[in-house]
Amino acid sequence: MNPGSGVRSWAGSVGRLLRQPVLRRILPGVLVSSLGDGMSMVAVAWLAVQIAPAGQAGVWTGLAVAAYALPAPIGAAVLARLVRGMRAAQLVAADASVRAVALGTVAVLAVSGLLEPVTYVALLAVSSLLHAWGNAGAYTLVAEVLPEEEDRLTGNALLSTFAQAAFVVGPALAGGLTALVGPGWVIGVDAASFAVLAVAGWTVRARQAAAVGVTAAEPAAGGWRTIADRPRLLGLIAVTCAFFFLYGPVEVALPVHVAHGLHGSPGLLGLYWTVFGVGATAGALGAPLLRRRAPWPVVVGIIVGWGATLLPLGLTDAVVPGLVGLALGGLVYGPFTAISTALFQRDTPPQALSRVLAARTALTTPATALGTLLGGPLVAAVGGRHTLLISAVLTIALGAGVAAALRPARFDRRPAHTGSGGSTSTMRA
Repeated sequence: MNPGSGVRSWAGSVGRLLRQPVLRRILPGVLVSSLGDGMSMVAVAWLAVQIAPAGQAGVWTGLAVAAYALPAPIGAAVLARLVRGMRAAQLVAADASVRAVALGTVAVLAVSGLLEPVTYVALLAVSSLLHAWGNAGAYTLVAEVLPEEEDRLTGNALLSTFAQAAFVVGPALAGGLTALVGPGWVIGVDAASFAVLAVAGWTVRARQAAAVGVTAAEPAAGGWRTIADRPRLLGLIAVTCAFFFLYGPVEVALPVHVAHGLHGSPGLLGLYWTVFGVGATAGALGAPLLRRRAPWPVVVGIIVGWGATLLPLGLTDAVVPGLVGLALGGLVYGPFTAISTALFQRDTPPQALSRVLAARTALTTPATALGTLLGGPLVAAVGGRHTLLISAVLTIALGAGVAAALRPARFDRRPAHTGSGGSTSTMRA
């Protein structure tokens, strides 16, 4: 395919996306809230360090970071009945509202000097209870509004680009603001960013949503049942969980490798994550250029490619090869969310999509956390660099195993073509 025509086609897809009034209202709110979340990556941990009792900073920081993410899978499971009748835009708005209120309470208590560690962790946990549903609602809205698979992939790519770009910009902003006014105010900014998204979601007119979505009265199987009835969705979730699990130790091993193996500074660690974030942003933005490729081989290529880009970190103590490898790793990984989500959008009944995507988040989020927990004792046993090498080799092996499993099954050898219905026949097995 001519690269120039691919770029023009992508630009046309973006234009069609921005002509949708619902997305024009929601996407700016998603961008603002993603930036706020990026800022909280620094502020949440720093505030925990400040308010923790003497000698307990590590314990309370770990609890705070976990509480800001891990309750989302619990919410996906136990709150399904509560959100069953909500449209996609309402799911986004409900999650944003809960986050705005809980984080706003944290900010007020922190600034006034009244925040206790237990209260802090509890409020962070409440703030994330609906986050699996909010994330699912955003991608479901893309599928509802955009009937063509090419446009859906562009919408997915924009959403994942927002998250990756916030990973680059947010922590840098938070570092300066935290030093200037304190972490409580930064968390207050995060709360305000979610308030912006909540207003955008709640003000989507019902008739607009009904024109593009599925009415709440339509019968739908639960997300778990829908996944169980579709082996390829179940397989994709299993592969994603394994991929994320093998990534988890990297978050522990890289800081230890930089500090002890390279005798580097926090600034060097920040540089590693910055180049990764820049690469991932570019990769996510370029995901629509892969739309004519069969998605399963692309998923396999991303897994193998990510493992390969970790090899310089695991094989050498040289800084430059590691930085280049991690930047390329971000570029390779960037399209993963957009492409894997497109597979779910294509193969799930519209009325069950938000439930399926929430169930996916409920399974994949703990996978990274479990990998991170395993990374601690693994790093203690073999060191940071060797842990990175183990992660790289096992990830390459995972990709090779998936490729071997897909080859005889002839999974999705050709790109799927969807019509206005938005779904295709099942992959041949």
